[in-house]
Amino acid sequence: MTTKIKATRGDARLRKGAGETVRGSRDNADESRVQQDGSALSAAERRQLLRQDWVQEVLPTPPKIPGMHCCWLSTTNSTDPIYKRVQRGYVPVKASEVPGFGAQFIAQEGEFSGCVACNEMLLFKIPKELFDDLMTIYHHDMPMEQEASIRENVNSRQEEDSNGRGLAQIEGDFNNLGRGVSRTPTFIS
Repeated sequence: MTTKIKATRGDARLRKGAGETVRGSRDNADESRVQQDGSALSAAERRQLLRQDWVQEVLPTPPKIPGMHCCWLSTTNSTDPIYKRVQRGYVPVKASEVPGFGAQFIAQEGEFSGCVACNEMLLFKIPKELFDDLMTIYHHDMPMEQEASIRENVNSRQEEDSNGRGLAQIEGDFNNLGRGVSRTPTFIS
């Protein structure tokens, strides 16, 4: 025995173009999915959460020292040890240099006794001019040299046909790699 199912032509959900009038707007779909217990986030809340992931508020913001750039350095980072920073000109900040910063941020013992510290982090300073030089070298000059090296390496490996024409065509802005910008960048500390 077969059962025939009769389609209802009058069902508004099945009509072409019914869209928003029947189903409602999808603009607020994320917000309508948020449960009372907060188990789902709206798109705006998710974006705000992602922004907060990149904000570091664990360390206190030290007061400005005129002419100096200050930063927190880790005593446990083996890839960027403090002795290398000292070789480059960084100096630990003594608690006496930032009066009123808080007695809770003073290392009480060890090599950096009397310096500003927070857990395993130590506050260091470097003259602004030297900081700018280091940033220019590490974040401008060296990347430009690496780009130029890549460009030269690729260009030297291009194969040619019997007429001397390249077998591959490099597209885009590739040939400008490592060709520097007209100005040296300014770093904000």
